[in-house]
Amino acid sequence: MPRRHVAIVMPAYNEADGLDGFLSEIVEHVAPVTEKLSIVVVNDRSTDETADLLARLGETMPELTGITSARNQGHGPTALAAYRAGLELNPDVIVHVDGDGQFLAADFPRLIAAHEQRGVDVLHGVRRGRTDPWYRKAITAVVGSAVALVVGSRVPDVNTPLRIYTPRALRFLLDLVPRDASVPHVHFSLAEKRSQMTVAYARVKSIARRGDSAHGTMWGPQRSTPLLPPKRLRSFIASAAREVWAVSLRPGAPARRGGVFSS
Repeated sequence: MPRRHVAIVMPAYNEADGLDGFLSEIVEHVAPVTEKLSIVVVNDRSTDETADLLARLGETMPELTGITSARNQGHGPTALAAYRAGLELNPDVIVHVDGDGQFLAADFPRLIAAHEQRGVDVLHGVRRGRTDPWYRKAITAVVGSAVALVVGSRVPDVNTPLRIYTPRALRFLLDLVPRDASVPHVHFSLAEKRSQMTVAYARVKSIARRGDSAHGTMWGPQRSTPLLPPKRLRSFIASAAREVWAVSLRPGAPARRGGVFSS
């Protein structure tokens, strides 16, 4: 039975090789189970053909809105811009997923239905069978342990990019996090626990990144799996740790002042 207006939002950077197929899969699997489907892709000033691809797809895919950032901002700010663009469409539910296509769109109807049936504010897609390099999975585990220490319970897959929000819950979270946050989903996971949002978790298969890059374009091209995190990633981790402390952890931090969320 068709449900409601679903907006799927995604940040993308240099994902031209895999984005076409991923978007087509989303339309194929999600459009039949919604009354209205909107897809918003925010292109983070890609250096490949992502912008041209979105323009071409927009001519034949009425569900799609492609937006190109004025400047390259990084994944976090682009994800936040995608969320805000999705909210402007006044949907009933917002699904976030990264443009690298590490999920199967065939799973989306199940997750959307679970979010609705459980009546929760947010549903996280917990990745199963991740193909990322070991250090990316290790980072997720370490961050998850740190979050558990802070809020008193563990968040499975604390930084998962596959999330489903009610617009009201999303607006609450966006008000707590700066627009230039580099790890907004870590902040969101902390705020969801602290504000007593209702959160559900659903396991979902994770697949290899689509397109030419198997390791994520954010960290530069990789011809083989490196033994250690790339230098840019190590620098990002240090910067993100400082951000999480300043925004979400220190006494008086902005994201700690949200209070209790009322569904």
